[in-house]
Amino acid sequence: MNLPRSSKLAPPRYQDIRATESVLLSSPDGGALLRVIAGDLGGHRGPGSTYTPITLIHATVSPGARLEVPWRPDFNALGYVLAGTGTAGADGRPVHKGQLAVFGDGGALTFAASTSRPVAEPNLEVLLLGGLPIREPVVQYGPFVMNTREEVVRAFEDYQSGRFGVIPAQHLPHTD
Repeated sequence: MNLPRSSKLAPPRYQDIRATESVLLSSPDGGALLRVIAGDLGGHRGPGSTYTPITLIHATVSPGARLEVPWRPDFNALGYVLAGTGTAGADGRPVHKGQLAVFGDGGALTFAASTSRPVAEPNLEVLLLGGLPIREPVVQYGPFVMNTREEVVRAFEDYQSGRFGVIPAQHLPHTD
C-alpha cells in the first residue's frame, strides 16, 4: 500500500482479518454480496485499520445482476476482477478475470455480471479499492513504493537487515 511521505516509515503491521469479521452487505435486489474489509461504505465500517483514508471491499455479483456502489467523490477507485466476466462503469465496458477497471470522477462504481454461468467461476468477483489521491512522486521497484530512488534503496537495505519486523504466526490447535 502506498502511503504519503509523512507516513512512509510508519511501523509495519499485519492484520489477520477473518471472513467472519468483515461487514456483510447486500445490494437492494439481493444480487450482490459486499464484504467491507476496510474503510467505510454508506456508514458501514470494515474492521481493517489503515494509516490513510481508504476503502477496500470484496464484491460478489451473481450472474445477470448489476451492482452500483456509492463511492466518495474525492476518492480514486479501482476494481480488480478476481473471477468471472461482466462489465464495469456506467458505459458497461467488458471486464474479465485478471483485469483492472480504473474509475474517474463520480460518486458511484458500477459492475454487472454476465448472464452466462461458467461452472468454474459463475459469479463476478471484484476487489474494489480506493482512497484519497496522494499526489506525490512515486518510485517503485519490486515490492517497494517510495518517493525517491534513494528511499527505495534504503527500503531494500532495511528489508535485508531485518528491520521490517516479522509477521506473527498464529498456530491453530491440532485436531485428529
